[in-house]
Amino acid sequence: MAKKLEKYFIALVPEGEIQEKASQVKEDLKCKFNLKYALKSPAHITLKMPFLWNENKETELVRQISRFSDGLEPFSLKLKGFWHFGNRVIYIGVFNSMELNELQSELAKYCQQQLNLVKELSDRNYKPHMTVAFKDIKSERFEEYWTFVKKMKFNEEYLVHQLALLKKVEGKWKVHTYISFDQG
Repeated sequence: MAKKLEKYFIALVPEGEIQEKASQVKEDLKCKFNLKYALKSPAHITLKMPFLWNENKETELVRQISRFSDGLEPFSLKLKGFWHFGNRVIYIGVFNSMELNELQSELAKYCQQQLNLVKELSDRNYKPHMTVAFKDIKSERFEEYWTFVKKMKFNEEYLVHQLALLKKVEGKWKVHTYISFDQG
C-alpha cells in the first residue's frame, strides 16, 4: 500500500456551549468583516502543531495518543476575554494552568520520542489560546476588528477530560477522534 501523507494535529476541543459560543464569535467576524479562515476548524486549543502522518498508519497514531492519555487526570480550564498577537491573530484567552502546561510539555516529549515528530519552537514556547481570527486579517483594518471583538464577553470554564486528534479533510480541520483520559 502506497504511503499517503495527511495532516493532523492534537488539541483540546471543548464541546457543547463553549464550542457554540466560540464558533459564534467566528461567525460574527465573518458576517461583519468577511474573516472566515478561522472557520476552517472547530474552536480549539492546540497542543501539538500540524504534522504529516501516513494515513495508512492512522490506527497506530490513535493507539499511541491513547497510550499517552492513559492515566491523565481531568482538570479545569478557564477561557476568558479576547487578546491578540500583534495585528495578525485574535484569540480567546486561555488562563495558563500548571496542568495545561504540563500536559503540553509531556505531549511534545512523547510525540518526539514515540512518534518521531519534530519538537518545534511552538512546543518550547507554548502560549495556549483559542484563535477566532487569523491569516485573512488585514493589518490596516486590525483596529476595526479589535474594537468589534473587545466589546464581546467570553468567560467560560470547562473540565478537560479528553484530547482530540484533528485531520485535514478537503481543506478543513475535522475532529477525527476524541481520546478520553483513561481513569483505569
